[in-house]
Amino acid sequence: MTEAHNTARDTAPSAAPSAAPYAALDAWIDAHFDDEVRFLQALVQVPTDTPPGNNAPHAERTAELLQAFGYEAEKHPVPAAEVQAYGMQSITNLIVRRPFGPAGSGRTIALNAHGDVVPPGEGWTHDPYGAEIVDGKMYGRATAVSKSDFASFTFALRALEAVARPTQGAVELHFTYDEEFGGELGPGWLLKNQLTKPDLMVAAGFSHEVVTAHNGCLQMEVTVHGKMAHAAVPHTGVDALQGAVHILNALYAQNTEYQKVSSQVAGINHPYLNVGRIEGGTNTNVVPGKVMFKLDRRMIPEENPVEVEARIRQVIEQAAAERAGISVEIKRLLLARSMTPLAGNKPLVDAIQQHAKAVLGEDVPAVGTPLYTDVRLYVERGIPGVIYGAGPRTVLESHAKRADERLDLNDLRAATKVVARALSDLLA
Repeated sequence: MTEAHNTARDTAPSAAPSAAPYAALDAWIDAHFDDEVRFLQALVQVPTDTPPGNNAPHAERTAELLQAFGYEAEKHPVPAAEVQAYGMQSITNLIVRRPFGPAGSGRTIALNAHGDVVPPGEGWTHDPYGAEIVDGKMYGRATAVSKSDFASFTFALRALEAVARPTQGAVELHFTYDEEFGGELGPGWLLKNQLTKPDLMVAAGFSHEVVTAHNGCLQMEVTVHGKMAHAAVPHTGVDALQGAVHILNALYAQNTEYQKVSSQVAGINHPYLNVGRIEGGTNTNVVPGKVMFKLDRRMIPEENPVEVEARIRQVIEQAAAERAGISVEIKRLLLARSMTPLAGNKPLVDAIQQHAKAVLGEDVPAVGTPLYTDVRLYVERGIPGVIYGAGPRTVLESHAKRADERLDLNDLRAATKVVARALSDLLA
């Protein structure tokens, strides 16, 4: 064990919760931190690459680990036909319900983290599924985003039950497996099927900020059609790649215009567009007859998604029309709306900020983020939510979606304490 989590259990103070509730919560978490780290390692060691998105085995393993803590995880498998039509292989979402009093006696607070992750990619210097600990940091895919918050939320709940022992309200753990594809078969599926309706919710995030707003995201697949021909007689064909380049140039010109638009939400700058994948052609000696590319358009909270999509389609179709023989098919892959704060999230923000300052020794701002998350699906249904959990100050620092993703174990410890303390206040 590293110094960051080498805390002997028998050194935990025995302060009574009534005398020092926060100190007692902190002490319980310190005393059980080795267990929390091992729990996270076990979660990281089960791959959940999405695509292909075969995530049911991870849910089974998670349920097994939770059972060792006395937690019965409800398993909610999404029908195979829905999952496969969505482009994934299997999804089983989990709910753990822990009531602390009569039904309706207090708030129900949901804690949501997602287990699906993008594939590791290249460039790793550590095994992406090894959960190796070096210099107080755990390396591996999803250590920071967001299997870390499977651990922080689970152990915050365990500390709450062991120390604070609420007498009203409830906590639910929502562990879902569709964030990378948009969340509609993760939290969206649980909510649509009325399997849960919490009063407040917290979703996986980073320890040094409370996120109250985020960008929306439009993803589209554009197929550019031309006409194949032998490269020796290119005039007999229509080059789909040249058509695609013309369309891409028109889209990138829009990107320049987006930089002139500023969001009023702290932490969010301006809209932008990224083309993340392109493929086409059949061989080097063939004029390509078809080229496909996928784009990602991030929308600031002030933008109207319907207008954004209509404008993107207009730009693509107009550029295609300027090239003889070129036609396009445009398919929407994802429309994730922006998250804007609900007035009811103030108790969450206040509690997390108060305890993050106490635990971390610094002010933790309430900001927006250019990411998009599952939280929007709760907020769209009128459930106030924020993003807070275990992680560094920035996505860049975490190496999320890059090689050598890592989590500073001090951030895991701190976030667990902050969430436990906040839950204690909110359920008092």
